[in-house]
Amino acid sequence: MEESRIKRSMIKVNGLDLFCRDTVVGEKAILCLHGRWGRGETWADFISRYKDRYRIIAPDQRGHGLSDKPIGRYAAEDLAADAHELIKRFDCGPVIAIGHSMGGRIAAYLTALFPHVVKALAILDETAEGHESSEYLSPDQVPPKDDLTAEWPTPYTTCEDALQDLKKRFPRETNVRYFLESLVEITEGYDFLFSRYAMSALATHSRKWFHLLPRIQYPVLLVRAAESWCLSKEDAEKMRSLIKDCTYFEVGNSDHMVYADNPDEFYPQFDSFLSRV
Repeated sequence: MEESRIKRSMIKVNGLDLFCRDTVVGEKAILCLHGRWGRGETWADFISRYKDRYRIIAPDQRGHGLSDKPIGRYAAEDLAADAHELIKRFDCGPVIAIGHSMGGRIAAYLTALFPHVVKALAILDETAEGHESSEYLSPDQVPPKDDLTAEWPTPYTTCEDALQDLKKRFPRETNVRYFLESLVEITEGYDFLFSRYAMSALATHSRKWFHLLPRIQYPVLLVRAAESWCLSKEDAEKMRSLIKDCTYFEVGNSDHMVYADNPDEFYPQFDSFLSRV
């Protein structure tokens, strides 16, 4: 097989420029969707492990990283439509879709709404819980900053200041690294690539999606962090019961970043799932 490499490019999708990493080579493709506040860079270790067997595509989703950050709705349907258009542009479907946290929700929407472009789905530590209302706020009604980062003292004077502040907020090194991957130097100091407005809109428009799960007819891997703050055991069991073909496991010594916190547990289980699809 030709040696895999990572091609980085801006791809026009639904009127937006999305920054994408693509290993280019491989008959079977895996689409990797990151969580909120993240970017495609968070899949670097995953890419290095699978790039010789699969074509890996890891975009910065709208509102994140180097991709466009419009003022708009940021509903799961919107980001799933972006993923669908990416697959069409790359002509790489049907893909194995894997999503972590918010990315798991987007991957599930992609699979349910556009089943012809997906053949398997992995949801990593994301709940199907959310707001009850089906109403979406107009852009001017969305708070300008998300609750998590609204009070962070950005821009930081130095990169070291950013590092020390993040260490105070997150006890796990993997969580610190997750945010550092979006840190960038600007004229005022150091700030994050993600849009605070987009992070707020994503939370505001996060709806329940249990109803989508019975529509998914492909193999699904559902992974929960054993110490998860995001996916409760009760929600995981409910999700599991609604999925026709579900493989479920918990990753020990992890509170959310299952593939980074405990790769020795995560990757053998993911390999086993891949062997089925």
